[in-house]
Amino acid sequence: MSVVGFDLGNESCIVAVARQRGIDVVLNEESKRETPAIVCFGDKQRFIGTAGAASSTMNPKNSISQIKRLLGRKFSDPELQNDLASFPFRVTEGPDGFPLVHVRFLGEERTFTPTQLLAMVLSNLKGIAEGNLKAAVVDCCIGIPVYFSDLQRRAVLDAATIAGLRPLRLFHETTATALAYGIYKTDLPEHDQLNVAFVDVGHASMQVSIVGYKKGQLKMLSHAYDRSLGGRDFDEALFKHFAAKFKEEYKIDVYQNARACLRLRVACEKLKKMLSANPEAPLNIECLMDEKDVRGFIKREEFEQISAPVLERVKGPLEKALAEAGLTTDSVHFVEVVGSGSRVPAIIKIITEFFGKEPRRTMNASECVARGCALQCAILSPTFKVREFQVNDGFPFSIALSWKPDSQNSEPQHTVVFPKGNAIPSVKALTFYRSSTLEVDVLYIDTGDSQIPQKISTYTIGPFQPSKGEKAKLKVKVRLNIHGIVTVDSAMMLEEDVEVPVSSVNEAPKDATKMDTDDAPSDPSSGTDVNMQEPKSADTTEGATAAENGAQDPEEKSVPMETDAKVEPSKKKVKKTAVPVHELVYGALPAAELEKAVEKEYEMALQDRVMEETKEKKNAVEAYVYDMRNKLYDKYNDFVTPEEKEGLIARLQVVEDWLYEDGEDETKGVYIAKLEELKKIGDPIEARCKEWTDRGSAVDQLVYCINSFREAALSNDQKFEHIEISEKQKVINECSEAENWLRERKQQQDALPKFANPVLLVSDLKKKAETLDRFCKPIMTKPKPAPKPQTPPPQTPPPQPETRAPESQTPEQQQNGAGATGEPASEGGAQEASGEQMDTDKPENSA
Repeated sequence: MSVVGFDLGNESCIVAVARQRGIDVVLNEESKRETPAIVCFGDKQRFIGTAGAASSTMNPKNSISQIKRLLGRKFSDPELQNDLASFPFRVTEGPDGFPLVHVRFLGEERTFTPTQLLAMVLSNLKGIAEGNLKAAVVDCCIGIPVYFSDLQRRAVLDAATIAGLRPLRLFHETTATALAYGIYKTDLPEHDQLNVAFVDVGHASMQVSIVGYKKGQLKMLSHAYDRSLGGRDFDEALFKHFAAKFKEEYKIDVYQNARACLRLRVACEKLKKMLSANPEAPLNIECLMDEKDVRGFIKREEFEQISAPVLERVKGPLEKALAEAGLTTDSVHFVEVVGSGSRVPAIIKIITEFFGKEPRRTMNASECVARGCALQCAILSPTFKVREFQVNDGFPFSIALSWKPDSQNSEPQHTVVFPKGNAIPSVKALTFYRSSTLEVDVLYIDTGDSQIPQKISTYTIGPFQPSKGEKAKLKVKVRLNIHGIVTVDSAMMLEEDVEVPVSSVNEAPKDATKMDTDDAPSDPSSGTDVNMQEPKSADTTEGATAAENGAQDPEEKSVPMETDAKVEPSKKKVKKTAVPVHELVYGALPAAELEKAVEKEYEMALQDRVMEETKEKKNAVEAYVYDMRNKLYDKYNDFVTPEEKEGLIARLQVVEDWLYEDGEDETKGVYIAKLEELKKIGDPIEARCKEWTDRGSAVDQLVYCINSFREAALSNDQKFEHIEISEKQKVINECSEAENWLRERKQQQDALPKFANPVLLVSDLKKKAETLDRFCKPIMTKPKPAPKPQTPPPQTPPPQPETRAPESQTPEQQQNGAGATGEPASEGGAQEASGEQMDTDKPENSA
């Protein structure tokens, strides 16, 4: 089972895997730890990751980056519109109101959704992980920003499905960072809480979280974010500064050229990094536009001035996180800074002034999220045993349900099911009293974020038909799953039948909690009462939910009843009927479309693989042409005739010209045929050279084999004395025959020129040596016969005096050779007797 964590950044991605010794960050095909999140579409194939970054400069309009900014957002989103102004590729509004990316691929105009593009990035990351683990990767944990909406989370899951992945959890990046920080801490307090603030400034967003640590656990106290404050905003400030400067000095407008824009943005990003470590830095770009070289220079103070609008927004998320956690700056013990954009000195200065303490960098700023995701995947996986560490994550938004009562012209009612900070995952139950089909809307409320759409989904519960014709009691389960996605899991219709009261003498009911019985009183206030006629219904809106996290539902608890007589309360038998639930998620990818996207991704991946194999074969032809031509003038010069050499060189030149003209874009089969055609001419030359190179060592090996066996056969060594002379003669004869064969063939070979086909082949020499070894070795290594065992001469016992046993002796005494006086017989006789009795004594003793 794979244990992999993916950090999906806006600019680059990182893959971490869990091993027995810990968490490792995987290197990509260029041996880099970070892989660009870019998909570049070529004429014949896609280039993803590092290959896409290499192609993006030459093909900017078909190179798609910053895919996370497009995911799960409406085209009309103001933030998205602001981002589109800086993108070199074309994005339009689709029929569903979501963005579609236009590219030219396989010679035609094509459109892709952001979900499909993210799936391509995930497929590339999956390939990197599989190449490192040498095994299939399916189960994983993917890091997402804490501010991702329900729709964006579903889009990430759909992208993972298209890529052939099964996420065990979509893990908040802030929580992943907190886990990577805390799980290795061995000095966490048992009772007092250690409060740590994490400030993550990434490429496009800023996230702040305050976490409380105790021994073996962490609890997310608060989340805050600014989804459009990151390292790229500083790059953009530099870009605008130099674009205006170059327009004034060099009379060039980079906005008119997509490639010039891209090159200037890359240069500004490098300049920002230089200014993080130096007080000033130069900017030089050759042939930026209109064949003009441009130069620039900026100091850190000037950089901070032009970035002032961005820096002013840094304090907002810090204040919000601290307020929501209910803490003061003094009660925050440590401040940790992570993220690729956190290296800007001005940001560190603002954080230091706000918290009144110097931020620390105890973790790798770029890799902590991927490591945290891999740790979470290991915790969820049965493959690894991980140190006990509890992660108490909180949901950053409030979720409510809204519905219309049965009565006409009534205002919709709503109740908060999962308040802000609710634990993930979580399940809650609501009870409705309805006479007809119920429609429930799932909403975000009080998010304080205008970019998050309020309405998430609508669930139609029904139809159902109560047996008594009254209002049905519906029990609805709502789940906030491990990914942070809200669903209505199921709906049950509960109907009660009252049985005859049973008399008893002061005894509690024995069957209080049977599977299909419910002893709860029929008090409607235990659930959500939508259209109650009793006066209690007015107080039921706030207490609408009954938590199911570890506790029974109110309807299923047995409630003790006070009885002052000998009569038990009426028992109620509950009939449960499943009610159908239909889901409608606004903006989600339908199941049929998801299947089509999976098939489309498979087809494109197959096309990419075919093109890669075609490139390999084309490169093989090109490499053979250059290699063979060089060797014909050097290594193979003596092994080819002048006519052969001229003909082959001419043929190689023809193939080389063909490669750069008509053969520039051919199929894999054509390149294979060309290579085989050249090898038919070149392989015999290569074989002659190889035979000549290897022949000397093969001859020496055979000669050594002949001499070794012959010397052993002629030797007077004692270890060969046991071998018969006739057998030794066979060995000598076999060695002589092999020697004569070698001498004859070697004379023939020496008479031939190097460019002639050899008669003495290395394979024949090896075969002859093996034959000789197979014949002679069993004879010369025959073991000596074992020496015959020498039998000792029989011992004759000394003569015994004849003694006549008296009649009173027992047969046993006679056999033991005892005399009349009971004295033992002579020693030899006793030994002989005992030897004869050895077999007979054992059964008697055992008996």
